[in-house]
Amino acid sequence: MAFTCRFHRRARIACLPNAFHVMPAKRLKVATFNVNGIRSRLPHLLAWLEKEKPDIACLQELKSVDAGFPIDEIHAAGYGAVWKGQSAWNGVAVLARGVDPVESRRVLPGDAADEQSRYLEVVVHGLVVACLYLPNGNPQPGPKFDYKLEWFDRFITHAASLYASGHPVVLAGDFNVVPTDFDIYDPKSWRKDALLQPESRARYETLLRQGWTDSLRFRHPDERIYTFWDYFRQHWPRNAGLRIDHLLLNDVLAPRLHAAGVDTWVRDLPKASDHAPTWISLDQAPVKAGKATKTVKAVKAAPASRKR
Repeated sequence: MAFTCRFHRRARIACLPNAFHVMPAKRLKVATFNVNGIRSRLPHLLAWLEKEKPDIACLQELKSVDAGFPIDEIHAAGYGAVWKGQSAWNGVAVLARGVDPVESRRVLPGDAADEQSRYLEVVVHGLVVACLYLPNGNPQPGPKFDYKLEWFDRFITHAASLYASGHPVVLAGDFNVVPTDFDIYDPKSWRKDALLQPESRARYETLLRQGWTDSLRFRHPDERIYTFWDYFRQHWPRNAGLRIDHLLLNDVLAPRLHAAGVDTWVRDLPKASDHAPTWISLDQAPVKAGKATKTVKAVKAAPASRKR
């Protein structure tokens, strides 16, 4: 498999036109998957990539340092990747079928002291893709919940600039927010959890009010559909789940939304992650030469915080 670019800044700029290339005559599948340990669940990830063939896959909770990322196996599966690891927890990555994503940002703006690996922004297959692992916030109240809300506020600010950029943008990841009671099997036993707190939900609503389309809910307005089932009290066999993994589209991209769903079969594998991959399919849109040139120039100006 030949990939279009490598991971240092010079190649990053050189391969931008490929990153904005839109594959013709097919739909684009974009997915998000909290793998809950990329090394321990690598066989699950590879099996999912082989069966479902997402064009773009955003991963969270790698729980691996950068050097431990299984790039050889990812390449062998036909995917390029950009990743940001962290020992024992956190970590995000974006995989792309047939190409290397072009990194445009690997730090959420607004707090230079924040060293947690939770955000990665790339350009690939004609899209700007923000992969995020929003803080859990438990236990609350306390410093972890305060950090969750502060991180969310910074993300809302940055998301507004992405929304208004004029590019097709998707925000994909584990948001650690159950938007409404309809998004959880039974809210009673979770009322004190950070995922359901009014402050968490209010920030998610603030984000949506910028104009983002919640893809899964838009396509399944009346269905109880879940993306996460924890390991306790037989939640998976009972389908006692929560919807906390989201793919949000700006107004440029939302008209191309064709379908959305959850690959629940992955959650049923032995020793599976407590999340299942969540995906959308997008109708392709032709890229006009003038518009593509303008987009490339905009992304070239984006700061690169680290060489690869």
